[in-house]
Amino acid sequence: MNTKNILFVFGTRPEVIKLAPIIIELKKHNEYNVIVCNTEQQKELSNQTLSYFGLKADINLDCMRDNQQLADIQSRILTSLEHEVFAKHKIDATIVQGDTMTVLCGALTSFYRRIPVFHVEAGLRSYDIFEPFPEEVMRQMTSRVTDLNFAPTEKNKQALLKEGIKENSVFVTGNTVIDALFCLSENTMENAKQFYIDKNIKIDDKLVLITVHRRENHGERIDHILDAIEYLVKKYSDHTFVLPVHPNPNVKGKVYNKLEKYKNVSLLPPLDYPNLVYLMKNAKLILTDSGGIQEEAPSFGCPTLVMRYETERQEGIDAGVSVLVGADYDKIISTASEVLNNTKENSRLKAQNPYGKGDSAVIIKNIIDKYFSAK
Repeated sequence: MNTKNILFVFGTRPEVIKLAPIIIELKKHNEYNVIVCNTEQQKELSNQTLSYFGLKADINLDCMRDNQQLADIQSRILTSLEHEVFAKHKIDATIVQGDTMTVLCGALTSFYRRIPVFHVEAGLRSYDIFEPFPEEVMRQMTSRVTDLNFAPTEKNKQALLKEGIKENSVFVTGNTVIDALFCLSENTMENAKQFYIDKNIKIDDKLVLITVHRRENHGERIDHILDAIEYLVKKYSDHTFVLPVHPNPNVKGKVYNKLEKYKNVSLLPPLDYPNLVYLMKNAKLILTDSGGIQEEAPSFGCPTLVMRYETERQEGIDAGVSVLVGADYDKIISTASEVLNNTKENSRLKAQNPYGKGDSAVIIKNIIDKYFSAK
């Protein structure tokens, strides 16, 4: 097989985390020349996270602007990819991951140039175009132009088949986010431990991790969520609540106004990936509206409350490793209390992680090999 130029396009931290294991795997093999492009949709977070995997971008596009509209970022990424990447490099395939604006733009630009698209984490569906918004639509549109669909689970594969995606283009691979957990060195995790020691944040068996940032939770929903969290903070004053605060002004101001005054609450800037993994590994309970955390937390046996009304990661709900609580004040409190009233040891989850075993990158590399061999 002649050397193939494989373009990885990403722009956010979750994309980096989930693509890094595949980038590392393909770089081991001479038949692939890997080109890494960061649209910098999340500039600092994405570049910083790359460094934890010993990687850096070959191309940086600096597409993010403050307070921009979705149409603004879409047009900027599309134009930058066309003129700065595809016009200047011969690309044999483009790999994207997930459901961000970068994913859709990377797939569309490739499609316009008749370049194959490989979609990592394909087939996740909520079937509500506003939950999550705008990610559900971006993920569905990406599927229409994808040549290889790497579905984490059988449920994801079946969703694609029901939509008319050809079966010979869909492969169940597990989720690379599990691979990423095992890519972090012992030294990196020791540094994460020291990070919390230096900040005088107590990490013990009464740790609660909270993340909240999704667009659909802005407005009244976040008010209900924060009211429920405040209740838990006061009721469980012997527990430590750690909340990395998203910089979006729709979130940040409300979080600080509501929770800053409590001694058992630590409000932090967005965390480096290893520091977040360290919290997940040690948490007694997680409350989140994140997608990635729903997949990662089961590897550590941590009960997870999903503060969304719909999730495209239904496997965790079905397996009993996570619970949908939405922005429902009473449901958040009652479900969280079931865990917090118990000990960490007794509340650990026994079910296996339904999202993978940590071998997804190798599986994906083998599928790509066969694709090019057949060509």
